[in-house]
Amino acid sequence: MNAATPSPGRVLVTGAAGFIGMHAARALLAAGASVTGIDNFDPYYDVSLKRARVAELAGSAGFAFEEVDLADSAACAALFERGRFDRVVHLAAQPGVRHSLECPEAYLRNNLVAFGHVLEGCRHRSVAHLVFASSSSVYGANHTLPYSEDQPVDHPVSLYAATKRANELMAHSYSHLFALPATGLRFFTVYGPWGRPDQAPMLFTRAILADEPIRLFNHGRMERDFTYVDDIVEGVVRVTVRTPERDSDRAPFAIYNIGNHRAVELGAFVATLERLLGRKARSTLLPMQPGDVPATFASIDRLREAIGFAPATSLDDGLARFVAWYRDYYRA
Repeated sequence: MNAATPSPGRVLVTGAAGFIGMHAARALLAAGASVTGIDNFDPYYDVSLKRARVAELAGSAGFAFEEVDLADSAACAALFERGRFDRVVHLAAQPGVRHSLECPEAYLRNNLVAFGHVLEGCRHRSVAHLVFASSSSVYGANHTLPYSEDQPVDHPVSLYAATKRANELMAHSYSHLFALPATGLRFFTVYGPWGRPDQAPMLFTRAILADEPIRLFNHGRMERDFTYVDDIVEGVVRVTVRTPERDSDRAPFAIYNIGNHRAVELGAFVATLERLLGRKARSTLLPMQPGDVPATFASIDRLREAIGFAPATSLDDGLARFVAWYRDYYRA
């Protein structure tokens, strides 16, 4: 940040033990923020990985961590009362499109109820800006690429996507009714070091090194706008210190896509991993899974105009950094 850029001040980062949350907390600390990270260490995936992420942050000046369940209204209210945060970066959520078919209750609790408590905390403690994670999944059944924020998002094809769209609507209502500045960020297929074990880079890398088959849905004919995590959190920090202008409903509210603006075929992604790992993958071709979409591709014109930044890390560079981290962390 340059001298003309305001300091983030006291920032609450929810989901700080998560993949994006850990990187966002680190980037905000580097930008001069005082960061309180919170997480509930939900066992959806390996909790030891989550604790290792927090340990990476623990020695940083200006960082404090608390274990808090945002779905507990009293605990959330107490957090906001003692924290007196200037800004909130809400990244805590129940992730995963496919898991929402098996355990919908987790999405209702962690993505809707918890977010409602965060909105109440921001409202009653006069938080200067709420930045929250949405998802490219909200575009659902849209077939026009690239995805633009101006497109309708009324046909989600998974409960996960529906909860993320609900978050956008809930935040807009609070922004309209209570003048709460709020910005939603639609993330596109984030990857990089410290990634989630249920995502393709981790799943494929583990399988290739173990000479086990990888599963390619839609018979491998998938395209994703893979976005490197450092680009994502650079966008998060820049957006956090920028209060949105009022929209047509007089609400200080904005929605932005954050993607790499490149649709990469899954075959090219696998080939890059094979080259970096020095091994060939064995593939099992499967039909499209319920709740999934064949392609994602972000229009980022609105983000570039607003904050003067656009993701640019190539897949080759980003995956090379991921593989280096994977080999070190897992001693692979």
